[in-house]
Amino acid sequence: MNEKYPFLLERIQSILIDSVLIVACMIIFSDILSNFKNVPDWLRAVLLIALFLYEPIATTFGGTIGNNIKSIRVRKNSDSTKRINIFQALIRYFIKLLFGWLSFITIFSNSKKRALHDILSGTVMVKI
Repeated sequence: MNEKYPFLLERIQSILIDSVLIVACMIIFSDILSNFKNVPDWLRAVLLIALFLYEPIATTFGGTIGNNIKSIRVRKNSDSTKRINIFQALIRYFIKLLFGWLSFITIFSNSKKRALHDILSGTVMVKI
């Protein structure tokens, strides 16, 4: 199969779309919660964790909103027709957070345009 791999710009656009969505959700949640007195800490924690886990969970079940808009998906490197599991998605996400933009430097040095977080988690981004 002749796979197509997204360019760095497409990946950045996907990340920006998801970032805007997350910030918008944070603003909406904050605005809604500010209308109530004595909001339980556990509710604030659940909302924060949900926003934090958005990317790994969405990636596991198909793709984030940004991925869908840009028509790119995260797949297993060993078989790019298969979705990744939640464990791979969490590893990928935490490495991505740890290294930030530096993680993308490896895109230019391999034929599959894999970022460091893709290499270390056994994933690859593909165009659909």
